[in-house]
Amino acid sequence: MPYRHLFGPVPSRRLGISLGVDLVPQKTCTYNCVYCECGKTTDLTCERREYVPTGRVIAELDAYLATAPDLDYVTFAGSGEPTLHSGIGEIIAFVKDRYPRYRVAVLTGSALLPDPAVRAALMRADLVVPSLDAVSEEVFQALNRPHQGLTAGRVLAGLIAFVREYPGEVRLEVFIVPGINDTDEEVRRLRDAVAAINPDRVQVNTLDRPGTDIRVRAASPRTLERVAGMLGGEVIGAAPDESAMVPEAREVTDTLLATLRRRPSTVADLARTSGLRPAEVTKYLRVLEEKGVVKPVREKRGVFYRAT
Repeated sequence: MPYRHLFGPVPSRRLGISLGVDLVPQKTCTYNCVYCECGKTTDLTCERREYVPTGRVIAELDAYLATAPDLDYVTFAGSGEPTLHSGIGEIIAFVKDRYPRYRVAVLTGSALLPDPAVRAALMRADLVVPSLDAVSEEVFQALNRPHQGLTAGRVLAGLIAFVREYPGEVRLEVFIVPGINDTDEEVRRLRDAVAAINPDRVQVNTLDRPGTDIRVRAASPRTLERVAGMLGGEVIGAAPDESAMVPEAREVTDTLLATLRRRPSTVADLARTSGLRPAEVTKYLRVLEEKGVVKPVREKRGVFYRAT
């Protein structure tokens, strides 16, 4: 069966060996974050619906997981906001009922957590990684560039409600962009928000490849440590070594590297030539960057990856 909605598995900095489940078209999201590595949001929306066939996703997961792959997580993430898909709860329930040995993770921007139906859909996941980058409205709008009507206060209220109801593990991610949300004032607001949310862990992250806005740069290690200290959290570390990858994934990285040795390419270029989804290409490129064998270079047509 050709997999249209699964990608990987590849090593993840946070989740070990992770099989991705992509429930929305590239790039469908509630935000248009300045730092997003998946590129500019082309469908900025809060409308929940069946963006891809639920039955098809379940069939692909059934076919793949029946082979008993060695995975740390089945992770709902990819080309945008996974909770926009109205069938995410049904798909999570299928994995937990049919293949209970596998842990399920959901990465979310948190914008839809004020909706009780969304919170209910995530109850059977083992791990939810929601994000909260800003508490003040001005910073939230500048950094996350949300769909009209979304506010920082509403997102925070949804996060608090979710953590109170959810029985699994919550790792709150805070993405730091220098000059926008790294001031002591904003970090103190985030600290108060973290106390109200009460997640199991707080993970501080920053850019490690070009984002949507070319002006965005990575925060320094010193800044990340300062923020993590104020929030009582930890800085997200490097990705696992490529030796942890399954053989099929190593074949994909070898193919992508061979292409980049012939000519520089964008994520879109590599997706077209390889037949992979852009989100999947991005995951593999992260592994190659960690090895130091490719690097991103911004040019007029976008970000090109070159073999070093």
